[in-house]
This record gives sequence, C-alpha cells and structure tokens, in this order.
Amino acid sequence: MTEHTVGAVAETAPGERRVALSPDGAARLRAAGHQVIVETGAGNAAWFTDSDYTEAGARALARDEVYAQADIIVCIHPPAADAVGLLRPGQVLIGLLAPVLNPDLARSLAQAKVTAISLDGLPRTLSAAQSMDVLSSQANVAGYKAALVAADTYGGYLPMFMTAAGTTRPAQVLVIGAGVAGLQAISTTRRLGAVVTGYDVRDAARADVASTGANFLDIAAPVSAAGDGGYARALTEDERDAQQLALAAAIAGFDIVITTAQVPGRAAPVLVSAAALGAMRPGSVVVDLAANEFGGNVEGALPETTMITDNGVTVIGAGNLPSGVPKAASTAYSRNIVALLTHLVGDDGLTLDPTDPITAGVLITHDGNVIHPAVRALVEPPTAEGAGA
Repeated sequence: MTEHTVGAVAETAPGERRVALSPDGAARLRAAGHQVIVETGAGNAAWFTDSDYTEAGARALARDEVYAQADIIVCIHPPAADAVGLLRPGQVLIGLLAPVLNPDLARSLAQAKVTAISLDGLPRTLSAAQSMDVLSSQANVAGYKAALVAADTYGGYLPMFMTAAGTTRPAQVLVIGAGVAGLQAISTTRRLGAVVTGYDVRDAARADVASTGANFLDIAAPVSAAGDGGYARALTEDERDAQQLALAAAIAGFDIVITTAQVPGRAAPVLVSAAALGAMRPGSVVVDLAANEFGGNVEGALPETTMITDNGVTVIGAGNLPSGVPKAASTAYSRNIVALLTHLVGDDGLTLDPTDPITAGVLITHDGNVIHPAVRALVEPPTAEGAGA
C-alpha cells in the first residue's frame, strides 16, 4: 500500500468538542503504513491528549504544519474560509462538508484544485459502506444523548415509582423519526423506564419501532413517505399540513417529545408546530435533534438554544448532541474515516474510481472540477438558453 500522510485538524465550530481522528484511529492508520499528524491540542476537548497521539505513533504539530505536510486532511465540519486558503492543489479533504447546502464551498474547493470527499453522500444502503457510515454512527450517539438530555430536563421521573408516599406514573415519551437516532432514543428512554411511542412516515419503520418494544403512533397520514436510500422523502404541502394537524392532536398527550427527522440536502421538515407546543402541558420537554441554521423539526427551535414557551414547555434545539459525548463520538467517527481510507487507498495509492458506488457518492471535487452531479447542478446552474432547450 502506498504511504500517505494523514492529518487531523482541530475543529473550530463553536461548542464542538469532537475530533475527526482519535488515537485509536491514528494507531490503525499507522498499522496500515501511513504517517499521521495531528494539530496540537486537537483532541483536548474529547479528552485525548497529545501524548495519547504520540503513543499511537502520530506527531502533534502546529496547524499550519499539518496543512503543509498532510496529503489527506480529515475534519468533521466544513473548513472556514481561512482554512480553505491553507489547502493546496492535489490535497484531499475528507469530512462532513454538506456541499448541497453550501455549494459555494464546493466551488472554492474546486477552484483550489482540492479533492473534496464528503461523507454526507455515502450510499448508506450498501453493506460495504456500513463501516464508513459517519451519519449513522453520529446519529446513534445523538439519539442516546437526546434521551439523557430530555430526562435531565424533565421535572418528573421517567420510570414508574411505587413508594410509601404513593405511586408516580411513568413519563409518556414520543419519538418522531425512527431512523438510527430515533431508534436509539426510543431504546434509551425505554431503558430509563418511560412508556415510549415512536412515529415515522415510512411504513417500514413500524416494524423497527416494534422491535424495540415501543408502541407505534397511528395517525391519519395520507401516504407512505418512504424515499431513496432508506430516508423519508420530503412531503408535499398537502401531506405536510395533514401530518402536522394529526401530530398536533397527538403530541398534547406526551410529557417528552424527541424529534429526529431529517431529509438529506434539505432543511428538516417542521413536524411540531407552534400550535402543538401550545397544547402541551406545562413542564413538558421537547428535544429537536434536527435544529440547525437551516431550521428544525420544531417551529421556532434554534440550534444549541433552550427556550421555555409561554405555557411552560421547554424546547431544546440540540443539533449537535454528538459533541456532548465527545470521546465516544470521536472514536466512532474516526473508525468510519479509517474504513473509508482503507477502501480508497490501495497498492497504487488513492484510487478514485467513478464506477465505484461509494466513491461516486462521496467525491465532490477533483482536479479543479465539481464532480458530484447534484452539487455540480447547484454550482453550475443551467444557462437561460439551456433552460429553454
């Protein structure tokens, strides 16, 4: 296998505590014959010291040196504008780059002749890609943490308590979205003793929710909304209105609501309306895992912000919950990165085969061009003449 130098940089997004490469990942890359360099202090917030990396065979260097020496840069969040300026032609950047939501970044990386690989586009239904599935590994952490955040915020017990002073009923929990994050949230709140109900617009999710032992919320949904790649598709306006009305009537009966529904490449669908929040009991808690700068599942929810409505409902915009479990989340992310590099790097070095479905899904820019069709359509919209042809 051709040796490459893999560099991990510190994350600069506010509140981010994860790192893209753990000492465990560094050791795995060293065992595969690669050199590993890590920005000094990059793992501190995840409780990985520079000496942990050194013991794993990596070197801790200043940020500029990592960019200057690495053939491959691994990160979590898209790089800031100043970091893009540190990248050089032919260098490889791997992370969750969100190019569909940020086509200007893709354009900048192409102009810099950087090979950009974004794990957002990994074809998650391929069995060969499961070990690389960063979205699933981080969603698993997020679902677990969401259950703990909800339990910590809720003013009552989650399990039923029987004491000499009387019996306390268990909390009623609704988890909306039965993907990886939702199923983990369901499982964790059930282990904490709550009575849990799951809901998803995909028919296939009914069996997944049942497998956890939770109930499934039956509402008058117009159609199944199963989409490509195991995701739910975006609903039409009529479908969305009907869903919100049905959910609003049901949500009022729950003490805790956790929302996890996302559609790749688009703003998350609004599932919990202001009217639904207004019908909930004082002391109820809503945790929105989808809350980010583009919106969330809960109307009015803001990323990394907790607010209390006029009727006493606590709404938590929790779009970056994996950062709250930084050691476990970083280790999982790192193993996904190592698996991807193992797939892409062979005896002849980095291989970018456009016929390989994994490569086709994640390759965004290469050799000065935007490669991914969906991103290219955003970067290079059709001309007036082409649109009318």
